[in-house]
Amino acid sequence: MKVILLQDVKSLGKKGELVSASDGYARNYLFPRGLAKEANAQAMNEFNNKAQAQKFHAAEQLQAARDTAAGLEGKTVKITAKAGANGKLFGSVTSKDVAAALKSQFGVETDKRKIALQEEIKAFGTFTAEIKIHKDVSAKIYIQVTEA
Repeated sequence: MKVILLQDVKSLGKKGELVSASDGYARNYLFPRGLAKEANAQAMNEFNNKAQAQKFHAAEQLQAARDTAAGLEGKTVKITAKAGANGKLFGSVTSKDVAAALKSQFGVETDKRKIALQEEIKAFGTFTAEIKIHKDVSAKIYIQVTEA
């Protein structure tokens, strides 16, 4: 019997999946506990509509990520920092600082964990970083560190 799972069921599948279960298991265990519903015509129609909606939203998110990446690709983020007499920074420039600079200079909000610095930034100069915008989309930016 084909059923649509309403909750995760160990050894059968995850919520929202269409799976095949034996008749007795479905009638005596899954249905009474509200873990699944029978895959009749109405339920299949809802299932297919939900699947199409998810595909559409995923495609929209991917396109938005590509647009953002195209806008950021090759841009230079300027960050000012304080340094000692020998030109070495007090502390370092972190991905948190880069995320804040991206937001203020380009209006793009990015999670600091999605910014991969090529190396630790502890001196003045220009450095590269990669921003992971989507699982399939990333952008390479430059970070210019100048003295405050």
